[in-house]
Amino acid sequence: MTCFLVAGSIRKRALMAFTAILTVVLGGGVALSAAAGGVRGTVHFEGAAPKLPNLNMNSDPICAKKHPGTVQAQVLVLGEGNTLGNIFVQVKNAPPGQHAPPAEPVVIDQVGCFYKPRVVGVLAGQPVLFKNSDGTLHNVRGQPEANPAFNLAMPGMIREQTATFNKPEPIFPIKCDVHPWMQAYVAVMSHPYFSVTAADGKFSIEGLPAGSYTLEAWHERLGTQTQTVTVPASGNATVDFAFQMPER
Repeated sequence: MTCFLVAGSIRKRALMAFTAILTVVLGGGVALSAAAGGVRGTVHFEGAAPKLPNLNMNSDPICAKKHPGTVQAQVLVLGEGNTLGNIFVQVKNAPPGQHAPPAEPVVIDQVGCFYKPRVVGVLAGQPVLFKNSDGTLHNVRGQPEANPAFNLAMPGMIREQTATFNKPEPIFPIKCDVHPWMQAYVAVMSHPYFSVTAADGKFSIEGLPAGSYTLEAWHERLGTQTQTVTVPASGNATVDFAFQMPER
């Protein structure tokens, strides 16, 4: 009789342990759907593209030598078929949760006397590594509101400087006072549900639980757009944006 009781107790504990492991792995279905859902899309520019001004880099011969031909302002980056780059896309009503900042930094390089990339998103507490690949004098000056303002001197011999923004805040500009055409934008996020388009206009946001979300697309000159999207429990929803030049 005692053997049967012991065996039954062992089976019960094993079943409870298996149930606990299954709950952790599947999360009652929540974690599984969170890993499966996402939003993808493409951003286009509609209408005739404006003629961008040519930049005069003669004030710094090192910059000028890096561009043998004419150089246009990088305010509007268009790809084949008028796809639109440098669009910051984010989920405005992100699902709740704690997101530890990665130790790996987001890198912004100064190449050809431009910031590359021009638009980035970073989790609060994640380092941003500014590089100087030009070998000429730069400075990196930012005026965030929630985080302390900063001005990093980067003469030619200083190749790297690091900054960390500990508080989430909307997109703020970064500029170089030595080269006034140089500008970049940083968004400090509380969650990882964001993406930045390259010249092909494509964005992808993964890991969203099933549900309804507000998606916001931002451009430095063309403004902001929002759309509502329903993310399925598996697979991806598709949302496309189209920007036009604002009316004067």
